[in-house]
Amino acid sequence: MLVQAYNLMAHAFLLFLLFSCIISTNIHACKQTERSFLLSFANTLSSPPLNWTSIDCDCCRWKGITCDQDGWVTRLLLPSKGLKGDISSFSLAILTHLTHLNLSHNSLYGSLETQFFLSLNRLEILDLSYNRLSGELPLSLPSSNIRILDLSSNNFSGAIPPLVFQQTSNLTSFNVSNNSFTGHVPSSICLQHSFPFLRLLDFSYNLFNGDLAPGLGKCSELQVFRANHNNLSGLLPEDIYNATKLEEIALPLNSLHGAISGKIVNLTNLAILDLSSNHFGGELPLNLGKLSKLKFVTLDFNNLEGVLPPSLMNCTNLVELHLGNNHLEGDISVLDFSRLSQLTKLDLRINNFTGTVPVSLYSCRFLKAIRLTGNNLEGQIQAEILSLKSLSFLSLGYNRFTNLTGAMKILMSCKSLHALLLSGSFVGEGMPSYDDMVDFDGFQNLRLLGLVCSNLTGQIPFWLSKLKNLEILALGFNQITGPIPSWLGTLPRLFYISLSHNQILGKFPQQLCQLPGLIHEPIASQGDNYEFELPVYSSSISITANQTFLSLNLYFIPATIDLSTNNIVGDIPTEISQLHLLHTLSLDSNNFSGVIPDQISNLKNLEVLNLSMNHLSGIIPSSLASLNFLKEFNVSNNNLKGSIPTGTQLQSFNASAFEGNLELCGAPLPNKCGPSKGIDANNKNNKDVHNWLHQLPWFYIFAALGFIVGFWGVCGCLIINKTWRYAYFRFVNNVQDRLLYVMITVPLNRMDRRLQG
Repeated sequence: MLVQAYNLMAHAFLLFLLFSCIISTNIHACKQTERSFLLSFANTLSSPPLNWTSIDCDCCRWKGITCDQDGWVTRLLLPSKGLKGDISSFSLAILTHLTHLNLSHNSLYGSLETQFFLSLNRLEILDLSYNRLSGELPLSLPSSNIRILDLSSNNFSGAIPPLVFQQTSNLTSFNVSNNSFTGHVPSSICLQHSFPFLRLLDFSYNLFNGDLAPGLGKCSELQVFRANHNNLSGLLPEDIYNATKLEEIALPLNSLHGAISGKIVNLTNLAILDLSSNHFGGELPLNLGKLSKLKFVTLDFNNLEGVLPPSLMNCTNLVELHLGNNHLEGDISVLDFSRLSQLTKLDLRINNFTGTVPVSLYSCRFLKAIRLTGNNLEGQIQAEILSLKSLSFLSLGYNRFTNLTGAMKILMSCKSLHALLLSGSFVGEGMPSYDDMVDFDGFQNLRLLGLVCSNLTGQIPFWLSKLKNLEILALGFNQITGPIPSWLGTLPRLFYISLSHNQILGKFPQQLCQLPGLIHEPIASQGDNYEFELPVYSSSISITANQTFLSLNLYFIPATIDLSTNNIVGDIPTEISQLHLLHTLSLDSNNFSGVIPDQISNLKNLEVLNLSMNHLSGIIPSSLASLNFLKEFNVSNNNLKGSIPTGTQLQSFNASAFEGNLELCGAPLPNKCGPSKGIDANNKNNKDVHNWLHQLPWFYIFAALGFIVGFWGVCGCLIINKTWRYAYFRFVNNVQDRLLYVMITVPLNRMDRRLQG
């Protein structure tokens, strides 16, 4: 009876589920044809599988699916779901009521075939951004109702077909940034078609070229126009100033030229103006201050001339002002920056400004970054700068400032300061000593200190040992004397040291081989991905760096020890092999001796190794071939000998990297090697020589001690004790008589017996 009851209940439950599916299908559940298609779509493209199940009859309840009241699927929203596969193998034609399609941030590939969009006449929003789609765009968009089209961050190529916009009068946003599109930017679309609702056009990060055609002025509702990072040339079309709703113009990293027209003041809604890294010239419009809504102005790396228009101080909403690398001039101390109460970043580097640091600048309480590097400013740092409680980045290098010690006494109280770049200023002054910095307890958050190229005198001051957060120390191209202090190896986060082109003496301290920042990967909580408020340019920390600039991010600055062009003597310590994170090791132009340590091969991240212009001897260890990431290698002008290890990366460097070693042979040098003992024997000899050089002083020490002890142990006793002296000489006489008897008398007696016999 219990079994029969259980069976009846089970059948009843199944009938209930079936009845529910039938009822829901008839009332509001999704259409079975669409449900079957969606299951096939998910099973083919999703990985890991979506949480869709065939047990659930109503696909309208599946995550990412929205249906209308009649059960038709209207929205398919699957961003960041791990979708993988060829999108061109599918057609969404069966989803005839689809209005929103979002498959962004997945790993879909293939091209957009026309069949994929077939019958999607109601589609309003299409977002396929951040996939791996490729090929050219279809000749026309799938729907005349399309409002938002986002195909950014894919691998699309070719020109954008003119017919794409033919039937899209409802378009509000068109984003094809970060692809490989070529041809002209379709800026004339507003002339050819009516787009009464178009608000955003983004063509940035592509391969577009040629001039910008007129037409944007006809897009009366256009708010954002971006075409940065392309190959655009020519003038900025005048009619762009008719698009009075524009809030953002971003065209950096192109080749546009000409002057910025005074008509720009028509764009009264403009908040973002970025024309950096072009060839714009002429003077800034005098009435620029009429753009009262401006927040971000970036015009650096152009050819702008003249003075800063005083009206610019009327842009009271300015948050960032970047005008670096131009030819601007004038006395900036007369400008009233106090009106820019929202200003957080001011970058006026490499211009021709004169005067002093504007006192009015210290009224901008939200300032986080100031860069005035490379101008003709003078004077001293004023204590009023301490009113900038949020100041994190300060760069005042390559000006004519004076009183470095006074400046450091003031700035050490800037609690938020992370980067201090004073390179090229305070020329010829003395490095502030520990005695100068009385009761020093400042710079506790300082990460970067740049004092390059200032001809500073004195020694590396002890107060630097208290900067426990210091990560970059750049003191190159000065007149610093004395040894490298051992405490430098105790700074827990230091990973970049540049002391090149000074007059430093002494040896390479072994404590420097214990730098924690070059041995252990930084803990994430320590902020190893910290970003500076402004980019750190290589000239601020090392004028020998290959990069034009390093980075905003600390992570991308290479771990470095640069001690080149000094008077450092002695061996290269074998303990240097502990610095596993080191990328650049420059010890050239010193007086290092001994051999190249075989242990350098343990520095697997090394990209630059320069040991040239020293007195190194022995061979080049074959183990250096294991340094797979070497981009620069130089051991020229030493006393090296033997063959250059063959079949290694070392052959890929120019012969100049090995020249000046008279006994060195083999490719890439022109002189070939004769018969040799082999690389292994050379390496063994190199190690034996290295060990012998270390053991040699002890040999002489023990030999001298042995002689002293032996000589005075015998002779001293004879001199002091008369009885011992007489006994010694009697012993010598007896030995002498015995030797004469053995050597003369015994042989004569033997000869006499033989003659008688």
